[in-house]
Amino acid sequence: MSYEVLRDDDPRCAVLEAGGYRLVGESWGARLRDPDPALLEAAVLRVAGSGVSARELGSEFAEAYHELELANEKDYPYTPATHHVVGDLEQFRALWGDGGRVFGALDGERLVGATSIGPMEGRWDTSFTSVLSEYRGKGIGQAVKAASILALLADGVRVFGTGGADQNDASLGANLALGYVVEERWRSYAAPVTDGE
Repeated sequence: MSYEVLRDDDPRCAVLEAGGYRLVGESWGARLRDPDPALLEAAVLRVAGSGVSARELGSEFAEAYHELELANEKDYPYTPATHHVVGDLEQFRALWGDGGRVFGALDGERLVGATSIGPMEGRWDTSFTSVLSEYRGKGIGQAVKAASILALLADGVRVFGTGGADQNDASLGANLALGYVVEERWRSYAAPVTDGE
C-alpha cells in the first residue's frame, strides 16, 4: 500500500480526500527554543527521588538499549510517518556515530528508559524515546529527554526538535511539560485500493 504524508495545512489534503485517499494516521512535530534549565533539572531530580538516575550513556549500553527497544517495539503507536522498527544490534551501535548521543534511565544497573538524539540542520532532534512498561507514568521518559537537553545546552545548543504519533498522549504531554511547542501537524493518507491490488 502506498501512502502520502502531508502537513495538515497543505491544500493537497483536500485533493487527496476528494480522490478517495483515506486518513490513516496523524502526527506532530515540536520545537524547543532556549529551554529553561530549572524546568529540565526538576524533571531529572523527580526521578532521582525514586532511585532512578537519568544520565548520558556510552556505547557499552548498546546491547541493553537494543533489548529495551525490542521489549517496547509492540507498544509504539503506528502511523506511516512515525513507524518505528527496532532493527538489529549493529544499528543501535551506530546511534553513537555521526555525533549522536544516547541518554538513559537506570534503576540500579537496569536500563529502564532511554532516548537518542542527533544533529539536524539548525537543531538537535530526538529520534525515539521509550520506557519499559512497568516504569511508565513516573516521569522517566521526560527525565531522560531533559537530561539530553541539559547536556546539549552546556555545549551551546539552543534549538531542539521532536515529534510523534497523535494517539500517543503521554509522549505529547511529556514534551509540552518540558517547554516544547507543537509547530506542525501531519496527516498520513493511504491511496485508494484499485482492482488487482
